[in-house]
Amino acid sequence: MASSSGAGKSLVRASLAIHEPPVGDGTSPGALMKTFDFDFNPTGLQLQRRTVWKATATAAVRDGATPEFMGPEPREMTVEVFLDTSDEPSSNTVLRKVESLLDCCEVTSKSIAAKRPSPPWVVFQWGSFSTARFIAYVAAVDVSYSLFGTTGVPIRATCRVSLHEIPGSTEGQNPTSGALTARRVHRVVAGDSLQSLAWNEYGNTAAWRAIAEANDIDDPSRLSSGTELVLPAAEEVRS
Repeated sequence: MASSSGAGKSLVRASLAIHEPPVGDGTSPGALMKTFDFDFNPTGLQLQRRTVWKATATAAVRDGATPEFMGPEPREMTVEVFLDTSDEPSSNTVLRKVESLLDCCEVTSKSIAAKRPSPPWVVFQWGSFSTARFIAYVAAVDVSYSLFGTTGVPIRATCRVSLHEIPGSTEGQNPTSGALTARRVHRVVAGDSLQSLAWNEYGNTAAWRAIAEANDIDDPSRLSSGTELVLPAAEEVRS
């Protein structure tokens, strides 16, 4: 079995933030549903972006018409997720993690209730690797099981997850880094409040409302330790 202990505790883990789709017509994800933490960082990933050009044939030009640039296409990324619990043959962790990835292709119940059915929106995150961090939907999940426990439960699997970017407005942002470069996830600890988080993140306690809205928080006085909160980008916050 592959081991991740040799890299030390300072190793930055890749993760996939899984969000509810937006209720309206915006391009910012809804509340954070869960964070899929990678047990092993990817050994590689494929990132692709194409441009669209159009050339109209004309008989007056012997060598061909000059192509016209129509615009860029959204980014596409494929990342491999390796799951292994062979040191715990009775564990169903691999099965549950695979199911959580497959669920990214299923319509969420909240989006159905809002009459805007959609699967979750996701953001792949890996430390400071901002080029690979953008809002996306899961286009495909290909799973290969390669080891099973004595009860038939899979204990090793490799998943190829294909992500397609959901374009959004980049005004006022770094156009090479995607729409969520300033967003991050904060894990609540004892003593945290929405007001203190707003002050630390934006220098404005009134911005707590933006955090509450981004996470569908009805009672801001109740924050449970360990809860993961999405902190919106500064440009999304209106004081």
